[in-house]
Amino acid sequence: MSTPVRLFEEEFVPYGKQPASEYAVVKTSREGILRSVADDVSDLVGLTDNEIAYILGMTPRNLHRIQGEKRLATDASERLLLLRNILIHALDTFEGKENVVRHWLRTPIAELNDQTPLQMMDTVTGFGLVDNVLGRLDYGLPA
Repeated sequence: MSTPVRLFEEEFVPYGKQPASEYAVVKTSREGILRSVADDVSDLVGLTDNEIAYILGMTPRNLHRIQGEKRLATDASERLLLLRNILIHALDTFEGKENVVRHWLRTPIAELNDQTPLQMMDTVTGFGLVDNVLGRLDYGLPA
């Protein structure tokens, strides 16, 4: 049995913290993330169960059926880790203001083809596009 990953043993106070590296995302995704971590990630900025389920590629009903101590599949684990990285980046970009991040996630953005960041995060490529927008905002470029 492998050693538990320490990535989620910390308290969820992500403002000012570093997102997980790409290698940590791959390793942890392969091991699977506990279902209960999805609630912790959604609580970072107050995402709804429907939003989390959409991003993880499942229905809210299926998400609720998974018990907290069960592990998510590799693809859902990867999406959850990528979402956590995006939320950490967004909280850093918007100076820890959860309500601003939540509003930004739900607002259509021209650079995202007039879709919201949440709508874009149903694919791994979409996560990259959302992260690029945050990077542009970090440097004061139009997004």
